[in-house]
Amino acid sequence: MDSPTLILSLSTAAGATAAAFPKLSARLALSRAKHRSLTGHSKMSKAVARLIPHYEFDIDDFFRSDGAPPAIATKRQDGFFRLASLYEQRYPTGRAMTAEAAERISDLQFTKAYRVPFQYSRLVQEYLGSSSFVVSSSGVTVTDVDGNVFYDLTGSYGVNIFGNDFYKECIAKAESRAHALGPVLGAYHPVVSDNAKRLCQVSGLDEVSFHMSGTEAVMQAVRLSRYHTRRTHLVRFAGAYHGWWGDVQPGVGNPVSPHETYTLAEMSEKTLRVLRTRRDIACVLVNPLQALHPNSNAPGDSSLVDSSRVGQYDRAAYTAWLKALREVCTERGIVLIFDEVFVGFRLAAGGAQEYFGVRADMVTYGKSLAGGLPIGVVCGRKDLMRRFRNDRPADICFARGTFNSHPYVMTAMDQFLTRLSEPSFRNVYDGLDQQWNARARNLNEMMTSADLPVRVSNLSSIWMVHYTVPSRYNWMLQYYLRAEGLALSWVGTGRLIFSLNFSDADFVAVAELFVAAASKMKADGWWWHDAALTNKAIRRQILKEMLTRKRLR
Repeated sequence: MDSPTLILSLSTAAGATAAAFPKLSARLALSRAKHRSLTGHSKMSKAVARLIPHYEFDIDDFFRSDGAPPAIATKRQDGFFRLASLYEQRYPTGRAMTAEAAERISDLQFTKAYRVPFQYSRLVQEYLGSSSFVVSSSGVTVTDVDGNVFYDLTGSYGVNIFGNDFYKECIAKAESRAHALGPVLGAYHPVVSDNAKRLCQVSGLDEVSFHMSGTEAVMQAVRLSRYHTRRTHLVRFAGAYHGWWGDVQPGVGNPVSPHETYTLAEMSEKTLRVLRTRRDIACVLVNPLQALHPNSNAPGDSSLVDSSRVGQYDRAAYTAWLKALREVCTERGIVLIFDEVFVGFRLAAGGAQEYFGVRADMVTYGKSLAGGLPIGVVCGRKDLMRRFRNDRPADICFARGTFNSHPYVMTAMDQFLTRLSEPSFRNVYDGLDQQWNARARNLNEMMTSADLPVRVSNLSSIWMVHYTVPSRYNWMLQYYLRAEGLALSWVGTGRLIFSLNFSDADFVAVAELFVAAASKMKADGWWWHDAALTNKAIRRQILKEMLTRKRLR
């Protein structure tokens, strides 16, 4: 029997077996709906993570891990220590404060260690340490403890949509309004009622509940979905982030894998088939940010081992996907949850629901909604928000929190929602996509003209950087950018988040600094390559390194 015939016979046999055993058929459909990468297979990703040995390059291998010739390695080394000298001169106070704080702040220990691929981390931490402390903001800039001024591309993890000055005004006015009551908890400040009314108008949903963070809001939305559907499982999509709690982080990073979470492929007909046929799915979580890089993890420079990272936003395709998802969830009684903690109010005044033209059953908000103060909000249909059953008095879905509806947070939220409702303020959304798409296009044209192997892709004002030439050193760009006066978050070039108050002049300045940084990095030899240096060859080399270290242990 030839190979094609054998494969056909096996497939036919498998199909017949699956038809005879419904549970097997359902299990097979579920497996097919998972994304093929490790991102879609949480248990496998954890198993692989446990096998990766720690190793680090010494000062010689650090500069020639890609097989570069001695002259290029020397050029890189000279560039590296030139940057190190610059950093030492510019950030003396900040470096000292950061080193001292890292001895006691575990979060800082983590972010310092995972800014770059682990093989390079020790030398980078030793020589390219900068400051984690800033003292002021103004317009689109921040100033660190040493007096260095940077254009702020961090976005405060998504909080900063309208500019730091906007949120400082919200907080200042909120403090004056809440001062008479102070931090009285339990009872509501009078402004809470107006906030709830306006949130229902913005979301198009019936009721709200207030929480202390976006992570907590998503937890409650899932919990209520399970309570009302009497089903157990949630569906999340490969790569999507919904906070750090266990059920939505089943892979690497979670010590205990959940058993009631399905991680499926986004924008996949196979996923829709699973939703149509299974009876245990309570809800589906959507993070609209994934439209920029479906089925891929949030990008960070610590994972930039080669140049295969990509991002490409197709609004029409993602809108069609959400509409198909909406249709299936309605058909099957599955709760569709939009997690807008990150993108809420950045894309449109009505959030992602308005932007994509798709209504969810529940929406979670956070971050910028409280005028820059911590908050989590769930908006949902009336039948999904109730936490008890009239006919079963002991059957409840309990959720509370000490700082829910804090007076200062609620008055800051009122300031934010008041500004958002003003017709003159809503003009900020007019032509927003066109403006940011044109800016991204202009920067790409500048880099093309300068013959630089760097490009950007964007979802409105949220950007990511990718690379056109195979390299193991793309992560170095973040240090050249900082030297030019661009502030990035700890994930480096994986995510640039612009506030919407960037003027054309501000952006031209940022673009010129960006090109200058990339040009200096290229001149220092970090993007050297030859015909043998492909992304595939780089991954094979890294695998070889790991296997060698594994045998030596």
